[in-house]
Amino acid sequence: MSDLKNTPPAVGENINRLRKEKQLTLDQLAAVCGVSKSMLSQIERNETNPTLATVWRLAEALGESIDDLIRGQEENHSLTVISESSIPVMNDEAGQYRLAVLGPASLVNDMEWYELTIKPGGKLTSAPHTARTTEHLTVLRGELQVTAGDEKDKVAAGETARYAADRPHEIRNETDAEARALLVVLMGKQI
Repeated sequence: MSDLKNTPPAVGENINRLRKEKQLTLDQLAAVCGVSKSMLSQIERNETNPTLATVWRLAEALGESIDDLIRGQEENHSLTVISESSIPVMNDEAGQYRLAVLGPASLVNDMEWYELTIKPGGKLTSAPHTARTTEHLTVLRGELQVTAGDEKDKVAAGETARYAADRPHEIRNETDAEARALLVVLMGKQI
């Protein structure tokens, strides 16, 4: 049995390898991506874990995808288990929601999926996505209220809401209990 699920991705090693392949110094990469030289050095030595935003800036600067930085040159596997500690998580500044990025970065322009947890009274507000983008929200626990444009409805546990996300939209928890949902975003697709 593979030990992949217990091993975090070698992001630092991959960044170091790609930087050297592109014949960039730490100073040069730092200047391009806006991450300090000392932070880059710590990341490359696996002394610190970069945030999703930092990985994105490094991927852009190196001309690679986030998926390339995370997976690197790993062998092709027919089964890969991603450990919970390797899943990128986004939180809002107020701590109202937690958005775990479940989909691979390679699909980001077509499809994204997340595990969304919203505290009581919390909300996730989004600006319009690209034309014809849809979201599919399946509530796993609790109840959420979805607003898409001028329309609004409640979604209970076990129900799925499908709505246009190319207009302002919001997912809100108006209950006294934490809510958990699966959120799938189809970019430029119709419902």
